[in-house]
Amino acid sequence: MSPNPSRRPAPPRRRVTLGAAALALAVAVPPAVTHAVAGVSEDSASASAAARDTPFQRDADAVRDTGSIGVQARVSGGRPGPGTVTSGTADLRTGRPVPDGGYFRIASNTKTFVAAVVLQLVGERKVALEDTVDKWLPGVVRGNGNDGREITLRQLLQHTSGIHDDYPGIAAAKEYYEVRFRPFTPGQLVERAMRHRPDFRPGKGWGYSNVGYILLGMVIEKATGRTWHDQVRDRLLRPLGLRHTYYPGASPAVRKPHARGYQRFSTKPKLVDVTLYKDPNASGGLIGTTADLNRFFRALLGGKVLKPAQLEEMKRTVPLNDEFQLPYPGARYGLGLMKNRLPCGGWSWGHGGDEIGYMSRNAVSDDGRVAVTASMSTGWSTSVEDTLRQHRAGMRLVANALCRAGG
Repeated sequence: MSPNPSRRPAPPRRRVTLGAAALALAVAVPPAVTHAVAGVSEDSASASAAARDTPFQRDADAVRDTGSIGVQARVSGGRPGPGTVTSGTADLRTGRPVPDGGYFRIASNTKTFVAAVVLQLVGERKVALEDTVDKWLPGVVRGNGNDGREITLRQLLQHTSGIHDDYPGIAAAKEYYEVRFRPFTPGQLVERAMRHRPDFRPGKGWGYSNVGYILLGMVIEKATGRTWHDQVRDRLLRPLGLRHTYYPGASPAVRKPHARGYQRFSTKPKLVDVTLYKDPNASGGLIGTTADLNRFFRALLGGKVLKPAQLEEMKRTVPLNDEFQLPYPGARYGLGLMKNRLPCGGWSWGHGGDEIGYMSRNAVSDDGRVAVTASMSTGWSTSVEDTLRQHRAGMRLVANALCRAGG
């Protein structure tokens, strides 16, 4: 769920990219990926090629060329231009095209939704950012130096709690088949984390922690009497008209249309279809579309989700640790919101997410006027270099598109 492609293991929600295996893959990609279609006139083919020959399309193709099987990207708002682009294929078996409105696992983008719910509760004075975890979940965070009496909700939101992120990874196809229908419960994931000493004292460092957001989901339920995903639905999805973002519950499937998710578990050419997967947790359990993510982030940064005081708190950032500075140089993290440098100057906001078989990246202007989201239906468990290659291509795609749109 973490949007961190710099670590070697490939947990169920992170890591991406491909390397030399892309060359072998290019041979196996079905005809739908190519630019020529039998039976199309030369004039029509030329017109179609011209439509594809835009910087936005070239950036999407560059992501595909890293080895991503399918790519879809969307710009919402800003200067006129191509609103959506796709590249690659949605299904290696059939070669069908990538749907430009397809569903995908939004993974850690879920954290921004959870953070928005917590901050709405703060604005309603139902919880406070300086509340301790222990106030809401007494005794849950305890042992091996972990102490919920010393950790605040702000620190959970900002990944400064020090809680070690022992989120189970999936490094091999065998593991995927063993666990895809058997998700860990929030209690089990917190218990795993409590087996470890903290990475640092609360507030004295930065370390990405999925478990921190699982705890926030538990706090939401304790404070409201309803689950985190019910609160997301009623407070965010319905009011903002996000009809294509949902919590899948017990279903391991992704609604249609969608690009199938693929994972490379080794350097061998074979890819594993990992579309079916259960991940019901608050750290990354939602499924959505590029259009809905853009709408959500535009509303959030545009001041339509939070009161001004809470949005200001969300945008108060701290630097990332060295591990995250590798994939996100110069980036900073607020409360469920990441801030990245733009190649045209200034900053963008967003989050991004990595789930087994899917990676997404986004960039949103400070005023919420323009948003860009890209989804890649491929994940890699091969090497840091492979992962970083696709990640960086995805970040270039969304940043360049935001700059061109006037973000």
